[in-house]
Amino acid sequence: MVSSIGVTTCPRGQPGQPSPEVHWAQCRAAGRQKGLGLLYSALVRPRPEYCEQLRAPQGEKDLRVATTCPEEGNKDAERAMAVTILVWVLQQLILNVRVVGDERDEARRDHSSFPGLGSRFGIGSTMEGWSPSEENIIYRVLVSLIPPYGHAFLPELCNPGETPERNFRIRVELVCTCKTEQLVGDMLCFIHHDEEEQRRNRGPSLLQTVCTGSYLDVQKTACRFHQLVKACWVVLPHSRRWRLTMLPCNRSCKFKMAKAEEEIIIEIMLGVQQGNSDIFLSSQASEALFTPSTTWTSSCAVAEAKFFERLARRAPDGSFHLRCLQLCARILVGTGFSEYALKTVVMHLLNTTPLSGWHRTHFLLRLDDIMRYLCHCLEEKRLDHFFFGNEKIPEEIVLPPALQRAEPFNLFQHLAQDPDAQAQAMREFTDMQDRLTRMLANDN
Repeated sequence: MVSSIGVTTCPRGQPGQPSPEVHWAQCRAAGRQKGLGLLYSALVRPRPEYCEQLRAPQGEKDLRVATTCPEEGNKDAERAMAVTILVWVLQQLILNVRVVGDERDEARRDHSSFPGLGSRFGIGSTMEGWSPSEENIIYRVLVSLIPPYGHAFLPELCNPGETPERNFRIRVELVCTCKTEQLVGDMLCFIHHDEEEQRRNRGPSLLQTVCTGSYLDVQKTACRFHQLVKACWVVLPHSRRWRLTMLPCNRSCKFKMAKAEEEIIIEIMLGVQQGNSDIFLSSQASEALFTPSTTWTSSCAVAEAKFFERLARRAPDGSFHLRCLQLCARILVGTGFSEYALKTVVMHLLNTTPLSGWHRTHFLLRLDDIMRYLCHCLEEKRLDHFFFGNEKIPEEIVLPPALQRAEPFNLFQHLAQDPDAQAQAMREFTDMQDRLTRMLANDN
């Protein structure tokens, strides 16, 4: 809970810890000349080992790492600090800061009108450390949603029998809380109390705020999340130097933070965890031309981030696996190949090639492996999804049983169904080879 603008209660409940903005000022006054540490490296020079825990709060260590002062005049560090502040805003949301000011009654009543916020995860190419672009970088974070008091989330397949299981709806059910009410005293059960009495003493339920019918609505939830972030942002001293602008986006929360000529874009995806696995039902749109607002798509983004984190912990010094992926991603521009398909190819190779083989001295050999693997997949018109039915997934990555048992999902199914598309893909692959050759020659 925010006790003042400058002083907060830290994630482990220890009062008196300064906010990132106040600590920043203290560091500058003391003339300290240190890097921003793990979070600076994660956001400015992204590498998976530094992105390992953009997750649930971990107490004093998080605050200390997140607020270490960067070098004077370091613009990249200034940008990273701005993103750090936004992450801190999310921290306050996770600590259930619902309103600004002293509206405590409203905050209590609003407790069940929006999902709780759980762990957060850095996802996507920037956070994994291989973003192909040096400009217009988007920092992506997935924030997990938790059913509030008196509610339960029940995922349902949109199309029962669909393989693979990709599209879900999340049914929201009210849960009897009469026993808890007897202990707490001021929390009314949504099922067994008069609706008018609930509104007067507790406020609306989740079903009445961010649901369509009985199902959690992506667009309504994203819109409400926007409002929460705006409410928290205005109390931060940092907001006087940086402007927070909401960018149009129906199914996620996208923000632009701007100061003078500096701009940072952050996209926040929302998701509901499947059991205790690393697979989430996310707010990301499906591949269909139209995605209903009550459809949540199965996402492996967190599992993929964990895969790269694991590699970063195990990789020897001088490993170039991220550089290989980054370089190959750059030659995709203007082709029909997706970054995800290329990423899948590299993940398969990383899972079968010893990490010692990805040292910089083997750089050209690994690039050749990537291109050969991709060429073989194009000829066979088959590229298996990395997680579906893969028996060689590292133990640290937890998958739902249904996904573990699933038949391998072919990412190149469209090529198998359309000979013309396959012929076009082969021509584009030849162009990519030529582009890679020229790029390597120029570097030399």
